[in-house]
Amino acid sequence: MSRPGIVWFRRDLRLRDLPTLLSVADTSDRALALFVLDEALLRPSGSPRRTFLMRCLRALDEDLGGRLLVTHGDPVTVVPALARELDANAVHISSDHGPYGTRRDEAVERALGDVPLVRTGSPYAVAPGRVRKPDDTPYKVFTPFQRAWHEHGWRAPAATDAGTVDWIDPGNLDARVPIPGDDDLDGVTLPAAGEAAALHRWHEFRDDDLPHYDTERDRPDLDRTSRLSPYLKFGCIHPRTLLHDVRSDHGGAANRLRSELAWRDFYADVLYHRPDTARRNYNRRFDDITYDSGPDAERAFAAWKEGRTGFPIVDAGMRQLLAEGWMHNRLRMIVASFLAKDLHLPWWWGARHFMNRLVDGDLASNQHGWQWTAGSGTDAAPYFRVFNPITQGEKFDPTGEYVRRWVPELRGVNGKRVHRLPDGPPDGYPAPIVDHAHERQVALDRYGRIGGKG
Repeated sequence: MSRPGIVWFRRDLRLRDLPTLLSVADTSDRALALFVLDEALLRPSGSPRRTFLMRCLRALDEDLGGRLLVTHGDPVTVVPALARELDANAVHISSDHGPYGTRRDEAVERALGDVPLVRTGSPYAVAPGRVRKPDDTPYKVFTPFQRAWHEHGWRAPAATDAGTVDWIDPGNLDARVPIPGDDDLDGVTLPAAGEAAALHRWHEFRDDDLPHYDTERDRPDLDRTSRLSPYLKFGCIHPRTLLHDVRSDHGGAANRLRSELAWRDFYADVLYHRPDTARRNYNRRFDDITYDSGPDAERAFAAWKEGRTGFPIVDAGMRQLLAEGWMHNRLRMIVASFLAKDLHLPWWWGARHFMNRLVDGDLASNQHGWQWTAGSGTDAAPYFRVFNPITQGEKFDPTGEYVRRWVPELRGVNGKRVHRLPDGPPDGYPAPIVDHAHERQVALDRYGRIGGKG
């Protein structure tokens, strides 16, 4: 009998379309399924994301017939110790290209010594670093990246399932710990977790909502988005599966879905080449911009987080985040613009709050989405593009249904009047905390002082 392998799960919590299973099956008759609870990743995650992760682990364990070994500690010590205990011939992973994941995997690889760390596949349709310009430098602009991404293409889904590997029962291993229970979610409602839920949601979206995706995805009142981002975050479904399912559809909706997946890969590629941009401006000229600080700034930030700004579309988005650990993408842009350009607060304050509250919080997409809106990132919105929260609400929530859904104080205001409140705010709802026209000019003046378009 060959020596066993280890499949170390991280952001690939599924059994279908998982190339690492083919890799381990090539060299081992049996394998240990492993997940390490790593405090370096758990600590910065808020309750929604931690709870969703634990639920995904429970679903994966069930799919494996109770044979998922969950352990706790530093992977640099835990993984090599298990490899030695099992006399494993290799540890198999999907590659991680984020700043922490790259450092961690390099350290684990060194600690494993003669036991190879085998990287097969990644969480992306095209792994970061693969798509490059003709001069072999990374892309800095999305549109040419997308063209090259399409030309590069991606593999077909891997033909795998729970039976691809003979899984070792980890019951007699001392390292095993129970999968932690749910955090106190304080009323947050999360989507169903796990691979089966991801596939169900994909098929539901593909069959019912994808035909409308291109024209209605920006309408938060219509719920035409896929809601797949939490599942993509933890690899309960792979983007390659989605791309394969729409491979023969070249209509506008399918093309838009491909474009959104390309954005996800693009931001991962940017972070791979510029890991510093997880915390700092991609465009370093924006280091010189002036932000507000002090007690008034803190009060404004608190009002923004609570959905109490007096701007209905902003407040609706922030309250959806509090209630669901998720926010419609158009609203993510609107509330980010409001924080950076109406409240003049640092984008990283908002990015950190999002990462704490979002069930789909993904470092690359979150940080670079925020920088796009703030103006300091790749393909950044021009510095003079300051979203008007009133006209944005009227355009993308034309009947006011989205606002009334999330801001109960405004349910008595009919139609799109809910965005302007011409009769003033009703009882219990705050007046606007800033004058948008004035703050827009302040933002333009501050951006202008650092060199115009940045």
